[in-house]
Amino acid sequence: MIVAMAGQPNSGKSTLFNQIAGYKTVTSNFPGKTVKYNESRVQFSGEILDVVDLPGTYSLTSFDLAELEARKYLLRNEADVVVNVVDASRLSRSLELTIQIAELDVPLVLVLNMMDEAERKGIHIDTEHLERILGMPVVTAVAVKGKGIREVFQAAVATAKAGKTSRKIEFSKDIEQIVTNLEKELEKECEILKVPCRLLTLKLLENDQYFIESIEDPEVLKKVRKFQEELEKSHGRPADVVISSERHAQAMNIFERVGEVTEPEISLRDRLDDVLMHKYAGYVALGAILYIFFNVVFGIGRVLESYVLDAFEQIVPLLSVYLSGLSLKMAEGILEGFSGGVGIVLPYLVPFLIGLAILEDVGYLPRIAFLMDTFLHRIGLHGKAIIPLILGFGCTVPAIMATRILESERDRFITATISTLIPCAARTTVILGLVAFFISSNAALGLYVFNIVVIVALGLILSRLMPEITPGLILEIPTYHIPSAKSVLLKTWLRVREFIYIAWPLLIGGSAVLSLLNYFGVDLTINQTLRPVTLVLGLPAAVGVTLIFGVLKKELSLVMLIQALGTSQVLNVLTRVQILTFTVFVMFYVPCVAAIGVLLKEFGTRKTTYIVVLTTGLAFILALLVRAGGVLV
Repeated sequence: MIVAMAGQPNSGKSTLFNQIAGYKTVTSNFPGKTVKYNESRVQFSGEILDVVDLPGTYSLTSFDLAELEARKYLLRNEADVVVNVVDASRLSRSLELTIQIAELDVPLVLVLNMMDEAERKGIHIDTEHLERILGMPVVTAVAVKGKGIREVFQAAVATAKAGKTSRKIEFSKDIEQIVTNLEKELEKECEILKVPCRLLTLKLLENDQYFIESIEDPEVLKKVRKFQEELEKSHGRPADVVISSERHAQAMNIFERVGEVTEPEISLRDRLDDVLMHKYAGYVALGAILYIFFNVVFGIGRVLESYVLDAFEQIVPLLSVYLSGLSLKMAEGILEGFSGGVGIVLPYLVPFLIGLAILEDVGYLPRIAFLMDTFLHRIGLHGKAIIPLILGFGCTVPAIMATRILESERDRFITATISTLIPCAARTTVILGLVAFFISSNAALGLYVFNIVVIVALGLILSRLMPEITPGLILEIPTYHIPSAKSVLLKTWLRVREFIYIAWPLLIGGSAVLSLLNYFGVDLTINQTLRPVTLVLGLPAAVGVTLIFGVLKKELSLVMLIQALGTSQVLNVLTRVQILTFTVFVMFYVPCVAAIGVLLKEFGTRKTTYIVVLTTGLAFILALLVRAGGVLV
């Protein structure tokens, strides 16, 4: 049995999906963050359910890629039942999508999620009355707390088995008459396209290009235009505006019949935005929050790293008692790779991802997007570009994929290019584990500021080279939520799991390979080949081979550096200027293999090559500037 979950962004749809499917997707408060759907097979009350989490969509009439993906899936009519998740505290607006899904002629269950938030806002909903109006089961839930989950899927299974579709919401009499008349004219086309006739009729009246282009008979399109003109004449507005306005009016009407609004509870959460989104104080608060965030992450990581590395350094000499020659070298390499993950990467990666998950679940990240919108327009980008850029602090791969939410190919390319320069979790590990640990936390923060300056400059240059007018940003600001410990920990685990399953084996394998290369002297050949690079950058020749491994995963650069230098006390071998030079080069040069793979898929070989060459050249120039600055000082 296939259960498709559909809903507007910020409705808690993915949270509900995770509650039953296990944590398989990272939920966020960004509208249109994802353009693909997640699927999971689960057993529920003796039934095998294929649960599909569709991208958040405000409407089934859209040019947004994420919303189109959701609509395409629903139109394929693969789902046995659709679970429409809505934010109960925004019911009047949310019902507009419900009305549209009902037009698909599918068994439908309505989930009023965030009921606690609705009650806090003084919104009380008569669910039984709402059921009678819509002709579908209505279930209440608080997904983030796990309340109502069983009831939701019990209703979904029962509705799928019954196969009963929901009631269609009729429009005003004059509009309904035009819809009915056009339906009769489109009976043949409905059979050909295999879509519900009412749905096709409304989409054609709305000038939905997907359906307009599917009509091959020009005479049919002439009839559609005739009915559009009739609508426009009687209402004095374009036909698509008339239909969308009517849908909005019907949603409001339903809410007024089933909802009662009383005095809301005013709490500290409601007053936070007076500061956090103030036109001046908001930026000060943002700076303070990020300063505290990175200092806490560094503080935790530094304590853990020092203890763990000391413990492993005491183990390494013991290996020589039992092993020798190649076997000893390989064992040391494997142990150093393992200790690099435990002692260097995880102490910084885990606190960073926990902090990022908290900021997401609290609802602060969309507020950062709001604050940065003006800034992005000044460098010639759409305000939506902030979404992939913020995602880039977690991982470059989803950041590049998130550029699909941008309508302009030019904006997508520029945003993807800039996203490859954002310090992801792996680069953050290098910055904190190297610069913060061996120089100072303020030096590490300085690198982040430096990174922002570079991104701004590059954005300005690319925008001037590729001029285009960018539209404004319409971004929903969610209410603040107290993060669920379970949600934060599971979200962190989902991201850490990628490191454990993919990056950590690469660390161990890479470390073993480096030991092998070192044993046979091959690393000297590689270092000699890269000597022109390391020499110009003022780095020891031994650093060369680490840059090769860094292309696989950025964390490898740090672990391989310690192994190549033969000590975890890096300051005994490198100066502070050399540490900064190395870190800046790693921050900006070639994206990791996974990111390159996504770039190839999204933009093709030519543009990917351009990004690789640009970032490598930029890394070289910036590292040279850092070296020159250090020498002058």
